[in-house]
Amino acid sequence: MINGKKAIGRSLRWGMVGGGGTSQIGYIHRSAALRDGNFSLLAGAFDLDAQRGRDFGVALGVAAERCYPDYETLFAAEAAREDGIEVVSIATPNNTHFAICCAAINAGLHVVCEKPLCFTTAEADELERLCAEKNKIIGVTYGYAGHQLIHQAREMIAAGLLGEIRIINMQFAHGFHNEAVELQSESTKWRVDPRFVGPSYVLGDLATHPLFIAETMVPNLQVKRLLCSRQSFVATRAPLEDNAFVMMEYDNGAVGTMWASAVNAGSMHGQKVRVVGAKASLEWWDEQPNQLRYEIQGEPVRIMERGMGYLNERALADDRIGGGHPEGLFEAWSNLYHRFAQVIDATDRGDSAFLQDFWYPDVHAGLMGVRWVEQCVKSADAGAVWVDF
Repeated sequence: MINGKKAIGRSLRWGMVGGGGTSQIGYIHRSAALRDGNFSLLAGAFDLDAQRGRDFGVALGVAAERCYPDYETLFAAEAAREDGIEVVSIATPNNTHFAICCAAINAGLHVVCEKPLCFTTAEADELERLCAEKNKIIGVTYGYAGHQLIHQAREMIAAGLLGEIRIINMQFAHGFHNEAVELQSESTKWRVDPRFVGPSYVLGDLATHPLFIAETMVPNLQVKRLLCSRQSFVATRAPLEDNAFVMMEYDNGAVGTMWASAVNAGSMHGQKVRVVGAKASLEWWDEQPNQLRYEIQGEPVRIMERGMGYLNERALADDRIGGGHPEGLFEAWSNLYHRFAQVIDATDRGDSAFLQDFWYPDVHAGLMGVRWVEQCVKSADAGAVWVDF
């Protein structure tokens, strides 16, 4: 159980790019990183408006002289300090991620970045190359992948309790953008603008989350090919989609489906992953994250609860309070940052034995998400045809 003890015995010197007062995601980064004391927020370029960013940073407790107008100044000034930051989190619009990640790695910093890391596979390959060359890590915030029951499912599948995997059904289909809400919301407006988000909306913004959860649960399956159909039901969003369906074929003969939507009217969140095997199935739903459905053919449904002694040690290790009390997105993010701290420390120490089997959403996971979106767009724009992955 995680009890607040620092994972590496010290606090990493941490900064942020973006994540200011108008950010939808900045607070959860700070909450997750600071919760266990593994990171200490010392610097940032929090906003495109330099004064607003400075005021916000000071209100967070960051020294005024370490609230910078832009990321270039942040990286240069911090590199000149003996107590300069070691790691930076990037919480900016999607079109900036690649340039900022490159600049951070080249400045000698480890990175935690929002997805997508970039827009093209070529850019993602470059980031993976840079990480290897500079011996730095990029962690990607696939938030719910840090939840304990995702790893309970992973262990059960690895133990063969489901039998051969046949079907994976994934969805992330909420209803909050069933109308053109971006006309009134600045934080939504950029998410449906190709200049900021690239070639897709819900495929990149939503679908990559359950895709990575499924990859975490069943890491040995590889997508062979896929077919995508996408729609813009709110016409002003075209050419970006607000709804998409994807069919996939895996290398073991299994098949998968993905439904990504922002126009599923009435749905609160609708992120689910169901893995179907020859003997049994598992299903996890983020609106009830503390429960994992385990369904064996011919037997009553089992509801497995977070924090209970019958779960495997890997799942129990990430608990923050006993069973019965709910844990959710903030705890899952905190678990990711707990892991980011450990992998940063091990990388700096050159501890290859630790790194060999240590799980976290890394630069390669980010690369696979970018490639998947790229191929989905290619399929859809060609008239919903099968394309090799």
